[in-house]
Amino acid sequence: MSHSVRHPLFARYYARASLAMERGIARHRTALLAGLSGAVVEIGAGNGLNFTHYPATVTHVLAVEPEPHLRGIAERNAARAPVPITVVDGLADHLPAADASFDAAVASLVLCTVADVGAALAEITRILVPGGQLRFLEHVRSPRSGTARIQHLLDATFWPRIGGGCHCGRDTAAALREAGFTIDRLTRLTTKDTAMPFPASPQILGTATRSR
Repeated sequence: MSHSVRHPLFARYYARASLAMERGIARHRTALLAGLSGAVVEIGAGNGLNFTHYPATVTHVLAVEPEPHLRGIAERNAARAPVPITVVDGLADHLPAADASFDAAVASLVLCTVADVGAALAEITRILVPGGQLRFLEHVRSPRSGTARIQHLLDATFWPRIGGGCHCGRDTAAALREAGFTIDRLTRLTTKDTAMPFPASPQILGTATRSR
């Protein structure tokens, strides 16, 4: 079943640009996934740049990606990954997985793109075992009021249209708490740390736990 999320121009741009961004992002991907074990679901896997960073303690990754061009690249990258990875079509608010079927979930530069963050986090909660972890690396709203106003203006005008649905001014940490997750670890990053420019800066990296 196709979920018909198509951003052909953005997907091709992102597939190229993301490789250049790895100079700043790769080490944070390693930190994002360090210590994971068991069955993991990755929401919005994109072109699969997380795949080489999964530790050997992970037994299987279900990588969900609705955009066809990026999913095709992810499938090729999955074949070279150090752990078993299955790439499938699917949406963040309708994940193709049974209740309480995963030990951990990964959201990496994807919660900015979903139509309804609360619905996506509720769906992640559904498929995680009680006490399961959500690892996140997301760009978020600036703590500076003036910069946040610019992000809000971009989100209300052209940014989502040219950025594959991206919203640059979301308060993802607050959304996690509202969804019932406990944030166990949160590191705030800037362009200096990741080389990701404004408006996709700052970022947060961390771990949240599903309530039991």
